[in-house]
Amino acid sequence: MRTIKSGTKSSEVYYLNELLSKLNYNVVVSDYFGTATDTAIKDFQLNNNLVVDGVVGLKTWSALLAKNGNLFSSNSKLLSEQNLIDFSNQFNLELAVVKAVNEVESNGKGFLVDGRPKILFEGHIFWKQLEKRNIDPGIYANSSNGNILFESYNRRYYVGGAEEYNRLEKAASLGADKNFRDAAYCSASWGLFQIMGFNAVSIGYESIDEFVAKMNENEGEHLKAFGMFLEKNNLLGILRSKNWASFALKYNGPAYKTNKYDEKLMRAYLKYSK
Repeated sequence: MRTIKSGTKSSEVYYLNELLSKLNYNVVVSDYFGTATDTAIKDFQLNNNLVVDGVVGLKTWSALLAKNGNLFSSNSKLLSEQNLIDFSNQFNLELAVVKAVNEVESNGKGFLVDGRPKILFEGHIFWKQLEKRNIDPGIYANSSNGNILFESYNRRYYVGGAEEYNRLEKAASLGADKNFRDAAYCSASWGLFQIMGFNAVSIGYESIDEFVAKMNENEGEHLKAFGMFLEKNNLLGILRSKNWASFALKYNGPAYKTNKYDEKLMRAYLKYSK
């Protein structure tokens, strides 16, 4: 782990915030080292006999990892470099392209520190998934459900990390009918490449349940799902030509412009292609 401090924006900061959140610090799980993260780190350093400077170097990283004793004890769930090389060869893609999508979609991590696959719950998709099952979402749209059910895209409700599972399970339990659970699980993006659950059956899984079970296994299954998605949606040619805007539109939807996914993909590709 490299040394990071206030103002840094990187995948290491995302991991740092995950660790701090797991230790019950009030931080937003994101890739930005802001005021809340700085305050939390200084408190952690103060309480662990470390120099209180807000700089996360070797000693602070070591102390954080020691406190989070239930981290992965092996790399069995994680992708290797060879996995990515084999994938790029299988689909005739540049390795740098695969790594760029990997980094931008989930900061290069498919699992949370507690071992569950990384997810992002989409409340506006949940609205559409309920309608698809002939359930009127308007009946359930109220202030108490405002963070899980809304008609249009709104990023204000994203909380990141393990808290996304709280939103997912809240949505799944909105009604006793299994349709609510299926609609909720179809409304989250899963794993290393953030494949939306509603794609599960169309790309080759028997059900949303099978898809979720596979996402819980390892990042190799995440990579397999990514390949299935690319093939089904004719995205391989777009990736080969490195048309980032077209890929971001088809992969993330119109919101890609707001999140600047195309620019992030291009920058990541340039980094890995050097």
